[in-house]
Amino acid sequence: MRKALAAAAGLTITALALAGCSGTADDGGSNGGSDDASQVEVFTWWASGSEKTGLDALVKVFGEQYPDTEFVNAAVAGGAGSNAKNALASRLKANNPPDSFQAHAGAELTDYIEAEKIEDLSSFYEDNGLNDVFPSTLIDRLTVDGKIYSVPSNIHRANVVWVNTDLLTQAGIDPMKAPADLDAWLADMKKLKDAGVETPLSVATDWTQVQLFENVLLADLGAEGYQGLWDGSTAFDDAEVTTAIEHYTELLSYANTDGTGQDWPVATDMVIDGTAAYNVMGDWALAEFDAKGKAYGTDYTTWPTPGTDGMFDFLADSFTLPVGAPHAGGAKNWLKTISSADGQKAFNLAKGSIPARTDAVATDYPEYQQGAMASFAEDTVVSSLAHGAAVKVSWLNDITSAIGQFVSTKDGKSLQDALVQAQAKGLGE
Repeated sequence: MRKALAAAAGLTITALALAGCSGTADDGGSNGGSDDASQVEVFTWWASGSEKTGLDALVKVFGEQYPDTEFVNAAVAGGAGSNAKNALASRLKANNPPDSFQAHAGAELTDYIEAEKIEDLSSFYEDNGLNDVFPSTLIDRLTVDGKIYSVPSNIHRANVVWVNTDLLTQAGIDPMKAPADLDAWLADMKKLKDAGVETPLSVATDWTQVQLFENVLLADLGAEGYQGLWDGSTAFDDAEVTTAIEHYTELLSYANTDGTGQDWPVATDMVIDGTAAYNVMGDWALAEFDAKGKAYGTDYTTWPTPGTDGMFDFLADSFTLPVGAPHAGGAKNWLKTISSADGQKAFNLAKGSIPARTDAVATDYPEYQQGAMASFAEDTVVSSLAHGAAVKVSWLNDITSAIGQFVSTKDGKSLQDALVQAQAKGLGE
């Protein structure tokens, strides 16, 4: 799942909503237009790497379940998803939608919903028994004003630290024991630096920096305080946010300075190659470690970001039924495969994520995913900022811009001021 955080993409989507480009009868009306199931054009940004592998696995199951529906791959590569978002916005504005498109479950869908560009899938959930096999914590995050607009193919976790065991062992640090909090983690980073590790912590492009910051917020504010940032019950000028910015500043002092502009695999590969000790990344990174032949628990390990144990920072890939989809029957077949037990198993085994369905068999999955499945069932679930679950795109873009400035200037006060302004704007104050 690549996080489409580029400001240009977000502004295009927001402009689509504000321009009033809503669905009309001319768009094909309700139920996505024609029930033609001869084909399905699916629009994603899964064009390479583990994402393409996961999509291919899903398409294979789709072909077995619906051999009479041709799958048309409309993936758009590049830009960490921003190219796809821009192309999609242009198509929707021109009333030329694909049959289904990828989006992150949660607040990222707000602009599409307000522009009346995607169908209410509540009846699809009822007809296919999805309310009974998806957990309530997920259903709640998919529901907007009593309606559901997308079908998740998986669940990812964003508060994961990927650890190079050799580097820590050589520095006298037990890699299997997670530090108790951010201060203890920073102390270990100093040990690594003193032991000659040039880059204790790897980062990459803007959205990875936002993801790191959301992890720090979660660690310092706790689940309730973190979630309060998005409904206004926690203010961004709170002293705990100031502490989080201070911790974030310290963490970046141990990170590579050339990460901006590099996509996430570069930062993850630094841990795999032994040029960095830690990387905070979602569990799509698992496929990267597997592809490089690294053994979990031996060459590398994982733990929740220090200070966030007992919390699950949630995001999910999901698919929609656009208003006016020319092959709505094919789209519904695609959504059935995505939500099926076989489809979710094939996709998530390839992707590193976990199935959304509660009836999945844990022993069908490797050790990391078994642990993630248990955590999602037991932990306090919060919505990811960086990956579209917590806030709408325009608010996220403002935060991304503020973080980008901060990474260059390290001016904590300016960052906090910008976050306060972004919150006020995001809440419509």
